[in-house]
Amino acid sequence: MLTSVRRTGVAGLALTAALGAVGASGTATPASADHHHAVGDHHDAGRGVFVQTDDPAGNTVVAYHRASDGSLTEARTYATGGLGGVLDGSVVDHLASQGSLALDRRHHLLYAVNAGSDTITVFRVAGDRLRRRGVVASGGSFPVSIAVHHHLVYVLNARDGGDVQGFRSTSGRLVRIPRSHRPLGLDASAAPEFVNTPGQVSFSPDGSRLVVTTKANGDDVDVFAVSRHGSLSRSPTVTSLPGAVPFAAGWHRGRLVLAEAGTSSVATFRLDHRGHLRAIATAATGQVATCWISRSGNRFFASNAGSGTLSGYRVDLRGRLTSLGTTSTDPGTVDATVTPDGRFLYVQAGEAGQVDAYRIARNGSLTPRGSVTVPGAAGGEGIAAG
Repeated sequence: MLTSVRRTGVAGLALTAALGAVGASGTATPASADHHHAVGDHHDAGRGVFVQTDDPAGNTVVAYHRASDGSLTEARTYATGGLGGVLDGSVVDHLASQGSLALDRRHHLLYAVNAGSDTITVFRVAGDRLRRRGVVASGGSFPVSIAVHHHLVYVLNARDGGDVQGFRSTSGRLVRIPRSHRPLGLDASAAPEFVNTPGQVSFSPDGSRLVVTTKANGDDVDVFAVSRHGSLSRSPTVTSLPGAVPFAAGWHRGRLVLAEAGTSSVATFRLDHRGHLRAIATAATGQVATCWISRSGNRFFASNAGSGTLSGYRVDLRGRLTSLGTTSTDPGTVDATVTPDGRFLYVQAGEAGQVDAYRIARNGSLTPRGSVTVPGAAGGEGIAAG
């Protein structure tokens, strides 16, 4: 495990000011079904967009039907059976993370974190309909991000120095994997909390590495080796990126693409055989609080929470970056998702709990396709598109 104490740097403090200015057991237990229609008919699979409210009084996932033109119509709200949570100092994103809602399209499963009750909820998915299958303890305090690779599910817990916990999923039933719990050793006293908790857990495309971003709590990217049984190496390979505040991660052809909040940049890296990050390219967005990133083929869209904008980039075969321009959103741009066919982008605007829809052109330009206000989702984070 990591034993060094990590401290907030100048970049972390700058990010705090920017975001503050946006706006004032191991086995899943059975849960009762919470659905509108019987789940199991997949004739409309792939037409749902799911948004998490992260309500501390009772977390919910709001399901939307996605029309052929990309517009959204509210379908139904589903209780997760857990509680949302709010990190100290957060404004437009109470979890200050990416990937709190993870959709496993292959197995028709949706995973949601319940940060306020330290649990994960598993839903069965059919189109825009959900059925709650179970709730399981996250293995730590304040879960904020989930990564899925085949039957492996890893959750990132943000508080008490941070940790990751692994599960194996069998038809939505989660069982803890031996030797898969790893503390991150972050400084649990670092303040403000929302800048200094870890940001995301992510699998490499081949599933051989598990990557964790630490944000301002060390400015590190931690890379664990994943065994064929799903367990982790005893300690991660740590790459320090001073001042970068690595927040969210995406992947393209095995290369890591980071949103760096401290410098409001998008950066690409390759991982060497030991798991160290080797820099390829960096592009400054010219915006404020670049924290989240979503992918559509070789195009990436970074969310700038402090500016209320999206910054688009094309990544070439060598990992180099070309700007695709900047697009305005509603205030408080946070987590985003792209449909499997790469045609539509949906981004959460956390100040008022909205979701803005965009059509993605071949050249990477974005055309608005309307906006919806998600009930009770101001400050909530977590979105996934089928």
